[in-house]
Amino acid sequence: MVARVKQARERIFNELSKVIIGQEEIIEHLVICLLSRGHALLTGVPGLGKTLLVRSIADTFSLSFKRIQFTPDLMPADIFGTEVVEEDPATGKRHFRFVKGPIFANLVLADEINRTPPKTQAALLEAMEERQVTAGGSTHLLEPPFFVLATQNPIELEGTYPLPEAQLDRFLLNVYLDYLPPEQEVAMVAATTAPSKAKPEPVFSGEEIIELQELVRQVPVATEVIEYAVKLTIATRPSIAQPSPIAAERIKWGAGSRASQALILAGKARALLEGRYTVAVEDIQHLAVPVLRHRIIPSFQAEAEGITVDAIIRELMDSLK
Repeated sequence: MVARVKQARERIFNELSKVIIGQEEIIEHLVICLLSRGHALLTGVPGLGKTLLVRSIADTFSLSFKRIQFTPDLMPADIFGTEVVEEDPATGKRHFRFVKGPIFANLVLADEINRTPPKTQAALLEAMEERQVTAGGSTHLLEPPFFVLATQNPIELEGTYPLPEAQLDRFLLNVYLDYLPPEQEVAMVAATTAPSKAKPEPVFSGEEIIELQELVRQVPVATEVIEYAVKLTIATRPSIAQPSPIAAERIKWGAGSRASQALILAGKARALLEGRYTVAVEDIQHLAVPVLRHRIIPSFQAEAEGITVDAIIRELMDSLK
């Protein structure tokens, strides 16, 4: 199974490259998140192909796909669904029937999640955590595999409702989508303005993804690697008895224990994708930035000096070496 996953990794990238130019690391992180049974937060300016990327991943993995455009007037019922009254024409009796909302899909794109009020944000994040929704006193399970990819726009902050830190912590990875290099942007424009457009072929089915998610959990991890992940997480906390000089100076609030779990789980998925049977410290280092960047609040001094959270994480890793 591990050998098959390694072979399929190349097929996944080949199929996605038919419609997505570049962004190899972004694709890798989203596939890792899917295999880890987690959810991802995708941050990027408009026009970078976020919706096309998510839809292409859904096609590659044979997943049902729904897109929800978050707006200030969006309510939880618009996401979950609602109960409607129906009358039986034969008996004349009325009964309630639940009409499922767009959350009932394998891959849900929550577009511009920071545009909707906290009540709707909290309702979505509850579904992400519990993988079920409650409507009209009844509980409805979300069919696995269930993966939410939420996007937020780093510009145009007026009229937005930033996600609280406790809700940000529910996302396994925070992936930054940046501009393409000039040569890749030329290739992208040429491909997307051609008369015909390619479509990726399915590589895995939904049932196979569930098997892979279970296989990820079985990847062994050495105690030393777990200790490294925990040390890295602890190094972000300025409130402990003996904080690291970097955390004491540049971090206002550090990552919790869920970050250590995310580092190991994502590391297992990355090892599996590369055909390895165990997690290495290099896997933790490769995934440290997307795992930790949304779990760390920089200090006022760091913000005043223009030091980014990504730079702080890399400096912490250098100090641990």
